[in-house]
Amino acid sequence: MTLYAFALIIVAGIIHAFWNIVAKKAGGDARFSLFTSVLNAIVWLPLGWWLGREVVPQWGWAEWGFVAASALLHVFYFIILLRGYRVADLTVVYPLARGSGPLLSSLVAVLFLGEHLSAMGALGIAGVVAGVFLIAGGPAMLRTATQGGRGEKRERTIKGLYYGLLTGVFIAAYTVVDSYAVKVLLMSPILLDYMGNLLRCVVLAPLGLRNRAETWRLWQLQWKYALVVAIFSPIAYVLVLYAVQSAPISHVAPAREVSMLFAALIGGKLLGEGDRALRIAGAVLIAVGVTALGLG
Repeated sequence: MTLYAFALIIVAGIIHAFWNIVAKKAGGDARFSLFTSVLNAIVWLPLGWWLGREVVPQWGWAEWGFVAASALLHVFYFIILLRGYRVADLTVVYPLARGSGPLLSSLVAVLFLGEHLSAMGALGIAGVVAGVFLIAGGPAMLRTATQGGRGEKRERTIKGLYYGLLTGVFIAAYTVVDSYAVKVLLMSPILLDYMGNLLRCVVLAPLGLRNRAETWRLWQLQWKYALVVAIFSPIAYVLVLYAVQSAPISHVAPAREVSMLFAALIGGKLLGEGDRALRIAGAVLIAVGVTALGLG
């Protein structure tokens, strides 16, 4: 992995952790994703128009097909992630989502896209997965999920496992689709994300129109959180797509989990969700794994 790609991933990881904590604090439902998509379209309109005014009219069926696929996958990803944040702890949902997604996308890249993974790279992925497991609660999380009874903690843990892993599947799907678009079709990462977001606005619009009074009430409560996510989320993801253009997907996807170093520590402190010592140990493993990926 080049130093350029590695630096992009580090910066993206910090930003990604930040906006996920903001999204968790918002406590929004699917309409929150509509709010962020609309604000995203408005905030980034000047840049989208400037870069796309000559390029987008030249797109064919392939480019628009990937934009549409990306948009739908991102919609499902964000709705499921927000649902998980409402019913479970961020320190369970976020690590599982961020850990399982890159692992799956790396396997797809190696098995179907012809990428190769060195021994050090494989050890790096193992370190990232082990770190994610510890941050998500480690053995205690599994004991809580499998113990008898129907306590509230057990229910939240099981829901966290479910929504975290399901979110990871959609992360893997959109990672592979978007990476192929920018690496093979040579699409602009910024335009891929921006045009996909415009389609997300169309897909999500019926959610806001279904109950306008409730949508307006939620908008008044959540628009500040949505604005922060709308500004920072695209930056984090576009940086990753630029990294993908100069490095293998199987290295970039797991290396993104450097965001766990920040989300686990900051999220645990701000939201009061669990054992910081275990979280630090997991963060160290992730850091070592990401370093191995960079060297491998």
